[in-house]
Amino acid sequence: MSVVLIQAKKEDIKTIWKMQTEAFRELYEKYQDTETSPATEPVEKIKSRFEMEGSCYYFIVDGDDTVGVIRIVDLKDGSRKRISPLWIMKEYRGKGYAQQAIREAERMCGSDNWCLDTILQEEGNIHLYEKMGYKRTGRIEKINDRMDIVFYEKD
Repeated sequence: MSVVLIQAKKEDIKTIWKMQTEAFRELYEKYQDTETSPATEPVEKIKSRFEMEGSCYYFIVDGDDTVGVIRIVDLKDGSRKRISPLWIMKEYRGKGYAQQAIREAERMCGSDNWCLDTILQEEGNIHLYEKMGYKRTGRIEKINDRMDIVFYEKD
């Protein structure tokens, strides 16, 4: 496996949106987080993130396969760099692609001063981020009766 991150272009927005809605559908069905789920976001939300200063979407690619997407926000002003969102398409999960994508993001942007958040109830996500050196900040945000968001930083 040799993962590369390929920066998305404006004409990729619809593809990213379709991938995102598909990738997050199961989590949406599980948690019914209508207000916050990437599965229910309109394509305009991707467009606005795409145009934000310091925000870049990257396709996570292994050979000929696009296995997922990672968005990195790096304002290059000393503030924390942010991963939000990161997803691997269902058929490629559990193969180490998310780890490789995070390593590549850190190689490109520097390995310290990062933040991210994830669903507290998703043990696989928690395991991944903690294994990659991210530490809980102590902040947890209740979304609904089924789901909480936990916040992480890496220095």
